[in-house]
Amino acid sequence: MAVRSLRLSRTWALAMYTRGGLLLPPNITRHPQACRLKSSAQLLVRQELPKLAYHKQKGKSPGVIFLPGYLSDMNGHKAMALEDFCKSLGHSFIRFDYTGCGDSEGSIKECTIGKWKKDVLSILDDVAEGPQILVGSSMGGWLMLLAALARPEKIAALVGVAPAADHFVTAFNQLPSEEKKVIEETGEWKLPSKYCESGFYSIPYSFVKEAENHCILNGPIPLMSPVRLIHGMKDEDVPWHVSLQIADRVISTDIDVILRKHGQHRLSEKDDIKLLVYTIDDLIDKLITLG
Repeated sequence: MAVRSLRLSRTWALAMYTRGGLLLPPNITRHPQACRLKSSAQLLVRQELPKLAYHKQKGKSPGVIFLPGYLSDMNGHKAMALEDFCKSLGHSFIRFDYTGCGDSEGSIKECTIGKWKKDVLSILDDVAEGPQILVGSSMGGWLMLLAALARPEKIAALVGVAPAADHFVTAFNQLPSEEKKVIEETGEWKLPSKYCESGFYSIPYSFVKEAENHCILNGPIPLMSPVRLIHGMKDEDVPWHVSLQIADRVISTDIDVILRKHGQHRLSEKDDIKLLVYTIDDLIDKLITLG
């Protein structure tokens, strides 16, 4: 009876969330901070490391932590929508900015995959309480897997949204030899992107070389927690086949890949967010029931 009552209350909260306007309208897919007041962030002070800006909403376990993509910050649409959803259920939620991004300290030019992995571990070790569901978007999906490997005892489940595991290294290795040689000589890779005004990301060659130390798709990924991967089949940045590779490498038997036929890389449309919310709700329900 207790489990049934819990499930009914959660179903009610989810219905109120999706019907009550907490999801932004379809025409607002980015920068929700423009439509609601931005509260001041807390700062995580770390010894000999840049301070990290974060927002923490206290609540029940398992908690949810959102990991943004490359050069994104904690005020993106998915992060804010998940915060509202977790609040509606009374579960804890954390969103934060990586070093050199958003309100966190540090220089983006000095950042690496390894340093951003340390950021995630700092949040897990010093801010989060109890088991966590990590939700990683794009590059955040890569960092999500790296963090889970480093702190498996703190991970309840993983949800990847167009997870970009090994992406920078894979994309660089696919370049023509002549182009790679120029990048090596100049020390800069101008990676085309429609998400910035310049039309490309300026990525140091040293960033790519350091990222090689964190590639995970070359062998088994020893993770046992439930994993859910959502990917758009119209993704022009990270091919949806990457999610299939991750699913093949992760040794957990509880893993699902959900493909959105018309979904693009960011998966920030209203129906995309609904799917993400339902996926996390289902995981929380499963974890609570089993726990």
